[in-house]
Amino acid sequence: MKTAKIFAISATAIMFITLVYGFAAGRFFEEGGILLAMAWGQVSLVDVYIGFFLFSGWVLYREDQKLSAFLWILLIMVLGNFITSLYVTLCLFRCQGNFKQFWLGKHFSS
Repeated sequence: MKTAKIFAISATAIMFITLVYGFAAGRFFEEGGILLAMAWGQVSLVDVYIGFFLFSGWVLYREDQKLSAFLWILLIMVLGNFITSLYVTLCLFRCQGNFKQFWLGKHFSS
């Protein structure tokens, strides 16, 4: 569990720093347009969003409240893997060392 927390916290921090850098140093719409004009830019975007949809399915499955799940999913679609990392980090701390509870969320029964 400790290793999972270290990985999740590290991923969250790295994604946060990377997003701040990208927004500060880059030109989002101009550079995004260039990337989307290239085949591998399009492939990468589809790949990322397929991952978001799969991860969102897990969020929907494990969350108690649908509104909470939909807010997490909206944030995932907008802010990407920074939010997936943050979600995993929070879930790891909430499950109190129980991986079954981590994976199953509301479906966990002790």
